[in-house]
Amino acid sequence: MKSKTYNFSPGPGKLPRSVLQNIQNELLDFNNSGMSIMEFGHRTKQIEELVNETAERVKRLMKLDDNYEVIFMQGGGCIQFVMIPMNFSEKGEKVDYIDTGYWTTKAIEEAEILERDVKVIASSADKEYNYIPDNFKTRPEAAYLHICSNNTIMGTQWHNYPKVEIPVVIDMSSDILSRAIDYSAFDLVYAHAQKTIGTAGVTVVAIKKSFLKGIQKGLPNMLDYNSHVEKKSIFHTPPVFSIYVVWKMLYWLENEIGGVDKMETINNKKAKLIYDFIDSSGFFKCTVESSSRSIMNVVFRAPTPEFDKTFVEDALKENIVGVEGHRSVGGLRASIYNPVSLEDVEVLVSFMKEFVRRYG
Repeated sequence: MKSKTYNFSPGPGKLPRSVLQNIQNELLDFNNSGMSIMEFGHRTKQIEELVNETAERVKRLMKLDDNYEVIFMQGGGCIQFVMIPMNFSEKGEKVDYIDTGYWTTKAIEEAEILERDVKVIASSADKEYNYIPDNFKTRPEAAYLHICSNNTIMGTQWHNYPKVEIPVVIDMSSDILSRAIDYSAFDLVYAHAQKTIGTAGVTVVAIKKSFLKGIQKGLPNMLDYNSHVEKKSIFHTPPVFSIYVVWKMLYWLENEIGGVDKMETINNKKAKLIYDFIDSSGFFKCTVESSSRSIMNVVFRAPTPEFDKTFVEDALKENIVGVEGHRSVGGLRASIYNPVSLEDVEVLVSFMKEFVRRYG
């Protein structure tokens, strides 16, 4: 068996070893049934209980009350880009967006395809998306404001969320349950789970019940949130195994880590360790404004693209993977989601120090 690999991939990302071992131990026999979790019919009592308990764990960790519904969907964040304007606005109706990079740009494009009156009320495109805008005003008649909490490619993150008079929809695919925030401030939260709380294949959606009342009539059943709420995520065959992994991950977060508050403390330590070294190295550079830096995705660069390439190659020799930047921007990136331990980050920083000693 290969020695330990240090996984800093942007997604799908690392899973805790204890969770993987737990899954392995019961993969052939779930809950003393003699069957794998992947073999159960999706309308059986066991799967209904799994889905319901996972939804309750999500609500408990997000500290959401009964004013919210939690459902599990497929199609990643991309289908949410379509469903949100389709469900909560009509053709020609005003919808507001804040553009902080790659994924918000895609969300905006989908709303425009659906012929909504899209207004980008703020954007950080003027500085290559290296900051979070703080000067904007929503339109009072807009159906909602859409933002992305953490930008995996640009390495920026909201640290003070907008307080506005219209409903707020938030994409938290890469930082959900990574820190303690007031989730009840949002009308709809969605997160593709393969970064902080699970594996690829399932998207967690939490929707305020009062917001659900505004859903448009005459939608295709599959693209209507009410279809999935009414059937408790089993309107059609759900991604059972992916939900099961989320269930395991939430147990790990709640019982092994000790909850979201403790997870936030660990995540802040990890991010500080890397950023402090980058800023003091005289070699690496983070171009993100300090007040907007992500604690999940640390984006940085070596002095030249050639050094970036060498860094990735040398890291691989040390079993450090996933540190290349996104293809659209280049550079380097360390994704330090919940399952990435402080010890993992210490190994990465130690490698970075040696890299500077060797090439600096």
